[in-house]
Amino acid sequence: METTSCLLTWIIFSPMLFALVAFLTPSAFEGKLRTITLIQTLFSAVLAIVLYFNFDGSLAGPQMAHLVAWLPEWGINYLVSIDGLSLPLVMLTAFISPVAILGTWPSKDGELKKEKFFVMMLMFLQTGMYGTFLASDLFLFYFFWEVVLIPMFFLIGVWGGKERIYATVKFFLYTMVGSLLMLVAIFYMLKTSAAQFQEPNAAFVSLHSLHFAFDGTSLMSAMASPQTWLFLAFALAFVIKVPMVPFHTWLPDAHVQAPTVGSVFLAAVLLKLGTYGLMRIAIPFFPEAAFYFKDFFIIMGVIGIIYGAFCALGQTDFKKLVAYSSVSHMGFIMVGLFAFNKVAFAGSLYQMINHGISAGGLFLIVGFLYERLHTRNLNEFGGLSKTVPVMAIAFMIMTLSSVALPGTNGFVGEFPILLGAFQVQPFYVLFAGTGVILGAVYALKAYQLVMLGPQTRTDLGHLHDLNAKEIVAMVILAIFIFGIGFFPKTFFGKSDATLEQYSDSIIGRVVPNGH
Repeated sequence: METTSCLLTWIIFSPMLFALVAFLTPSAFEGKLRTITLIQTLFSAVLAIVLYFNFDGSLAGPQMAHLVAWLPEWGINYLVSIDGLSLPLVMLTAFISPVAILGTWPSKDGELKKEKFFVMMLMFLQTGMYGTFLASDLFLFYFFWEVVLIPMFFLIGVWGGKERIYATVKFFLYTMVGSLLMLVAIFYMLKTSAAQFQEPNAAFVSLHSLHFAFDGTSLMSAMASPQTWLFLAFALAFVIKVPMVPFHTWLPDAHVQAPTVGSVFLAAVLLKLGTYGLMRIAIPFFPEAAFYFKDFFIIMGVIGIIYGAFCALGQTDFKKLVAYSSVSHMGFIMVGLFAFNKVAFAGSLYQMINHGISAGGLFLIVGFLYERLHTRNLNEFGGLSKTVPVMAIAFMIMTLSSVALPGTNGFVGEFPILLGAFQVQPFYVLFAGTGVILGAVYALKAYQLVMLGPQTRTDLGHLHDLNAKEIVAMVILAIFIFGIGFFPKTFFGKSDATLEQYSDSIIGRVVPNGH
């Protein structure tokens, strides 16, 4: 146990150590900073593999806990642990990071402005993501949640497109509004824990046992219940990050203006912080309030699925199309989380991972094309498969994953969500299912406009296919796409015990007769 007791801390803070190395790198070697970044992401991936093989999938509770006193008078400590909910998301972060670096490697080392600051922000971002998924103390969760905001602010604001300042300010304001409400709710919970336990305690395991009054006999009584306001405070912070309609407007702007590596991290991991927060905190801490408002969140999820799909259909900017497709796909996770069904809960966790893989891959494809042709306008492509056949194959694999073709990871996520939700909310699922059809339409339409048909450009003589680093990045993603598609238990089996306990504890508490 001693060997693994600090493993989670190493995973969280090893990017910070490499950031210090990057900061101390002499100017003569600054052209190799991306190499340092790649080494850092590979080191984190190795630590994640060690974590995976040391994780006991037969245990439902948290493992490998590491506790250090921080603010004991407030009941706040550095407490990290891992269970079956956080394990897949840590693994996603660990493997998407080297893929993002490989897939966005500059054609010439040292050509990026302020490169040292750039790679340091990437490393800080990873620390924030790992910390958020591994925190077992509510205030520590909030701390890492806010840490993530800072590097994304700079990645978009310094290295983004022409409208980067507008996108950055919008992203920052939306996130901060939700975060402030969450902070108020956290302090209220600490005060309540001090009253109920004679001392404050911010550990998840202790806060689960807090009792917040809830009366669901009417909307008026529900809105007068403390649990309702706590749930809504946390839920708002999380759905802004998802993002759920109508809080989604920051996402297309952030994606379009962000550099490719920022878009990959944003789509693959950062959006999952919101759904993870709902699954980890908002729903299990306040289950009665969450169950009471479930129809509202399912309806908004369905609206997000359909609205995001129609918006994607109307886009000519390839990057904005993929951004709106994320709004649509994240709507499925919202439906699954608020269906209060075991199968749907599991599907939501799986879809967090699967969307991260497919969306990250699609943003890489957009980046490949933009770097070569300096446009994202779908009407300015056409027939590229004749010139870049390897890219065409990679693009098709990512597209099939996005449309949830059976045999790909996307099917493993969306099908359980729809199946589980149909058992309890068949009417809503009939509408949600249209998102699958619309998703296939806009994804295949984009592929057709870019790769098929006659070539519309005459300046393709210089266009080169994927290089070795880009091919490695696409191969890694393809392995996960088909590996998860055909062998889902191999990838998600260690989460079964946690998901079973999680579902039983919530459904048994709020659903009559456990159905």
